[in-house]
Amino acid sequence: MPFGFYIIMAAQFFSALADNALLIAAIYALRELQAPAEYEPLLKTFFTVSYVILAAFVGAFADSMPKWRVMFISNTIKIVGCAMMFFAVHPLAAYAVVGLGAAAYSPAKYGILTEYLPHRLLVVANGWIEGLTVGAIILGVVIGGTLIKPEIAQTLLAFDFPLLDTGIDSTGEMVIGIVGVLYLLAALFNLYVPDTGVDHKPLKKNPVYLVHEFNHCLMLLWRDKLGQISLAVTTLFWGAGATLQFIVIKWAEVALSLDLSKSSMLQGVVAIGVAGGAIVAAKLVTLRKSVRVIPLGIAMGLIVLAMILVRDMWLAVPLLILVGGLSGFFVVPMNALLQHRGHILMGAGHSIAVQNFNENLSILVMTGLYFVMIRADLSIYWVITLFGLFVAGTMYLVKRQHELNQRLHDDVIHLDDSAQH
Repeated sequence: MPFGFYIIMAAQFFSALADNALLIAAIYALRELQAPAEYEPLLKTFFTVSYVILAAFVGAFADSMPKWRVMFISNTIKIVGCAMMFFAVHPLAAYAVVGLGAAAYSPAKYGILTEYLPHRLLVVANGWIEGLTVGAIILGVVIGGTLIKPEIAQTLLAFDFPLLDTGIDSTGEMVIGIVGVLYLLAALFNLYVPDTGVDHKPLKKNPVYLVHEFNHCLMLLWRDKLGQISLAVTTLFWGAGATLQFIVIKWAEVALSLDLSKSSMLQGVVAIGVAGGAIVAAKLVTLRKSVRVIPLGIAMGLIVLAMILVRDMWLAVPLLILVGGLSGFFVVPMNALLQHRGHILMGAGHSIAVQNFNENLSILVMTGLYFVMIRADLSIYWVITLFGLFVAGTMYLVKRQHELNQRLHDDVIHLDDSAQH
């Protein structure tokens, strides 16, 4: 891999690290405010709404200038959201601003891969990026969970910088201050992300044109036989993954009697599995064979159901690693295939914006359904059952659709051969 790829990875790592540490800080802030329990999944809703509302514009924005500049501007917006939370703006509103930065950041961080690397390296690159992003998720939730521990928080708050009064007097302020430093590190690496030299399209000023162009790209990718399968899989994966974050926290509290600090660590356990699955997929699965991993999505949904029976930590950890491992193994090749098809059909930034629109719409819908189930006081075990069956059933339907596409393709080839004879 060229050196610039490692700079891209470092920028992504610190930005994702801060995003996930800030999520734990935001949950902590909501509990300090004694907000209703159902507000916690709303954090993800407020974070992802920008991905959906601004989907028509962020792709065009990402393609209008060098990707490093897009990443730097977007990371600055995240810093503003982090600062808002520090100055006691409601966590939902502040995290929504961070989501606005993330929505603009995403088309650039993935789009630059297709501009910077040959397509033969895309699965490997995605394996590294997903593995590193998941590593950032692990470390982010661990950092967030560790910093809110009373003994750790008191030790850090007792520390005084010579000749400097930070004005940080509470656990929440201390955690958010550390997260802000992580965002600043990401911004520093953004400045050294290589310029790929790809021609950039001037940003159109007419919003109606941008919406029309985005809708065209959306239809183009859903009509493509390989694009629609990879888009369906990644859409389901990210919706399920976001919901699983909150399910794990609630399940750990009910089944394992863990507090927020310890249950957030179990999110990291799932992420370890995803990282492992992503790395193995990068080594074993080529772009040409990527659709063969779809059955693992069905298996993941069914294995999630085993959480209902688990009451001990020694069983919980390997189960969550297995769930994560299956997720990582099947989503990385699908992600690479989707990027490849999107880059061919419409350009990197636009294709990632389409991907983000679908994936985050899925997150909004699935976390919204989780919010409704928690609001209705549905048992976490019923939530897990419905979640696992939904994932397995949807992945089965995707598998059937892919098999149908293949049969139709084979029939067309057969008809062409018959016509020639």
